[in-house]
Amino acid sequence: MAFARSGVGGGGNGLANMTNLPVRVLMSRWFMVFATILILSAAGATYMFGIYSGDIKSALGYDQTTLNLLSFFKDLGSNVGVLSGLINEISPPWVVLSIGAVLNFFGYFMIWMAVTKKMSTPKVWLMCLYICIGGNSQSFANTGALVTCVKNFPESRGAVLGLLKGFVGLSGAILTQIYHAIYGNDSKSLILLIGWLPAVISFVFLRTIRIIEVVRIAHELKVFYRFLYMSLGLAGYLMVIIILQKKLDFTRAEFGLSAAFVVFLLFLPLGIVIKEEIVSWKAKKQALDSISEVKVVTEKPKSECSAPELPPSSAVIAAVELKDPEVSCWKTVFQPPNRGEDYTILQALFSLDMLILFLATICGIGGTLTAIDNLGQIGASLGYPKKSISTFVSLVSIWNYLGRVVAGFLSEYFLKKYKFPRPLALTITLIISCIGHILIAFNVPGGLYIASIIIGFCFGAQWPLLFAIISELFGLKYYSTLYNFGSVASPIGSYLLNVRVAGHLYDKEAEKQLNAMGRTRQQGKDLNCDGVECFKLAFIIITAVTIFGAFVSIILVIRTRKFYKSDIYKKFREQAKAAEMEMALEQNGGGVQSNTTSKG
Repeated sequence: MAFARSGVGGGGNGLANMTNLPVRVLMSRWFMVFATILILSAAGATYMFGIYSGDIKSALGYDQTTLNLLSFFKDLGSNVGVLSGLINEISPPWVVLSIGAVLNFFGYFMIWMAVTKKMSTPKVWLMCLYICIGGNSQSFANTGALVTCVKNFPESRGAVLGLLKGFVGLSGAILTQIYHAIYGNDSKSLILLIGWLPAVISFVFLRTIRIIEVVRIAHELKVFYRFLYMSLGLAGYLMVIIILQKKLDFTRAEFGLSAAFVVFLLFLPLGIVIKEEIVSWKAKKQALDSISEVKVVTEKPKSECSAPELPPSSAVIAAVELKDPEVSCWKTVFQPPNRGEDYTILQALFSLDMLILFLATICGIGGTLTAIDNLGQIGASLGYPKKSISTFVSLVSIWNYLGRVVAGFLSEYFLKKYKFPRPLALTITLIISCIGHILIAFNVPGGLYIASIIIGFCFGAQWPLLFAIISELFGLKYYSTLYNFGSVASPIGSYLLNVRVAGHLYDKEAEKQLNAMGRTRQQGKDLNCDGVECFKLAFIIITAVTIFGAFVSIILVIRTRKFYKSDIYKKFREQAKAAEMEMALEQNGGGVQSNTTSKG
């Protein structure tokens, strides 16, 4: 795996790069993490569809079926990002981010133009295209920023995925606070906001997001824990403010203060970035000063010091890239390398491991997403008051965030300390989610509150586990494409379990209730169903499907048990050691030449 060298941010060569601290901060790998956090914190437009969907429905005269069609294309666009992955394979991240920013602005700006009647009413297929384009920009942001960050910190990929996917989960709540502060309750203007704000943030950090040469940082996981603590503070504040805003009527000024504090919390990690770069600058300066002093005392003839002998090590051997003769990728589809090595795209897609993982994810994410998408209707059918429904629908995003960060950081901790396989963590998550499905199916008193917590948490937890497993089993060389292939499981699972199972059975039960009352469905009106029977059979089926997914994932656990017992991060440490040795040689060579010149 080849990483492009980044002079100042990649490791810094010589004292010249240490004299300008602000430049070092802006070019550092930790500032890149901070930039990625900001980009992904604004990438959650798809999670806000419920706020502005009513404006689309009323302004364009759509019925509920047409609105659900728009929602499907929104989800399709946001989860099918194979194109962004393929583009990222052959171009730098700034190209992917630029395309994503343009798509984001174009898609949502056209929707805003249609809703505000600044253009003639577009046909339904055009609106579907616009929202699909706008939603697809989210995959470009994930590919350009998140995938790049994983490649820059390969030994902490679980923590990276958990943290960054957590900010994606919080983005809906973050954007909501900013929207209320700028536009009040004008939900039509929200469409314009989610069109221009994410695009502006992506353009600001275009050159910051880049592949940086692997330089091992011994305490990097501790730094990510500091980022985690700050994100927990942000999530806690958002949870409190959401509850207060549900109970109290906030003025425009109060919304402004709330949004200002959210922005402050988002920029707080910049303090960590500056601190880490100062510590790194001091350590490198001290190391170079000590090397210079040793050379003054024990200077050797130029012939001896110009060609230092290196001890034979696996790190140096790992740094040498052996070029194999090129063979057609079609001929090697069924000849994959060992697990953990860099698979080609076709080798990974035709791998039995990928098939098992994909099937388990369809079952797990499909079931939890069905529950989340139908929480409002489930609560109404079971007789929960509107205020309660609104509260747990809003707070499910917080539990979604917690699931992402907990799964990412805990799986990384247990993997490194106990060799605990990540596929087993996925299996446990699937089994736990079944508890939430059963609580809904049998209408346990007050159970929907507990179910929303369990399902929101498990839905969030599956994402970092899925993406980390893909990176570990199939390597990072083509991770951009494989990452986006894994995302396709979401719309497939949603269509099968949400549309074909839950939606169909709900309508069937509603028709049955109308017939029992001697009524017939009126044209143009939605079917409403009351009682536990509305979703009972659907969630019994979803529970069975999720249990099947858990059994399928156990097969992956068995197949990969030897791989996860090994040192799966060994090659990254070797690459980092080789890079450090190379930089040390460059610095030593420069130091010798400088000393010789001064004494001449």
